[in-house]
Amino acid sequence: MPSRASGARVAVILPAGGIGARLGRRTPKQFLRIAGGPILIRTLWHFRHHPAVGAIVIAAPAEHLARTRRLVSRGRRPNVDVVAGGSTRQESVWNALQAAPTDADVVLVHDAVRPFIDRRLIDAVVAAAIEHGAAICALPIAETVKRVHGGFVHGTLDRSELWAVQTPQAFRSALLREAHDKARRDGATATDDAMLVERLGHAVHVVPGLAGNVKITTPDDLRRARGRR
Repeated sequence: MPSRASGARVAVILPAGGIGARLGRRTPKQFLRIAGGPILIRTLWHFRHHPAVGAIVIAAPAEHLARTRRLVSRGRRPNVDVVAGGSTRQESVWNALQAAPTDADVVLVHDAVRPFIDRRLIDAVVAAAIEHGAAICALPIAETVKRVHGGFVHGTLDRSELWAVQTPQAFRSALLREAHDKARRDGATATDDAMLVERLGHAVHVVPGLAGNVKITTPDDLRRARGRR
């Protein structure tokens, strides 16, 4: 039985404008290789092979636009546009959103350096966005979490209410555009797109994430990713 995601028109945004400073490499991390190919291409594969995805926009570092376009031109459908990213993730998503088709039902935003997603997770967040307007994937936090200031504990948080958020995140297209427009008018910043939607007072649905859906950020992350098959 097809999922609700299969009937939606989905546009995908991959913010890939970072330089990967925490990896300590001269090459931006999205171009580093794992399992025989660049991380960006490994991530892109999941969306190029999803039947609901009709357009993909990558926000790449301005100095690496030509390189990114060469990489993505080797695939077939769907069309992939490459635009210049901004100085922040939020600005990169905004730039990509301007190039995304306005007739998409859902816009999905996914970190370009999270290559270990699967079709089930994409379907789940898209279906939840169709039903609820906005959806993220996340995992409950298992560790005890303390609030710390000046080297001393200032409280213990209730971990039953704490979840570690991943991507992809999916939104009805008009809702995400409204959220970004308002943030720009207000001068508001956020670390993910769901925060901008929350500012509108709109509820964000949560679906279970994947334990292996890691963001490759540190040298240890890269070593583990290269060890996966």
